[in-house]
Amino acid sequence: MNSYYPIEVTPLQQYQLLITFDNNEQRVFDMAPYLDDDFFTPLRNPSIFKTAKINPITVEWAGGIDMCPDELYYNSKPI
Repeated sequence: MNSYYPIEVTPLQQYQLLITFDNNEQRVFDMAPYLDDDFFTPLRNPSIFKTAKINPITVEWAGGIDMCPDELYYNSKPI
């Protein structure tokens, strides 16, 4: 299984992320199913969700919340 890393992220409506990966593929990742996990519940706040940015290897939000890059890639939908 190849690993792809996000290089650009744009928060969308309904807890979705538009992510460009290092293979130049754009995909949409739905965070909604993860928001019941205690680690991700702060992202229910739209102002925190919108802080999504790229750190060196993945997407990260305010407060140090991040997601495994393989999770982002393999559980997202190509557009």
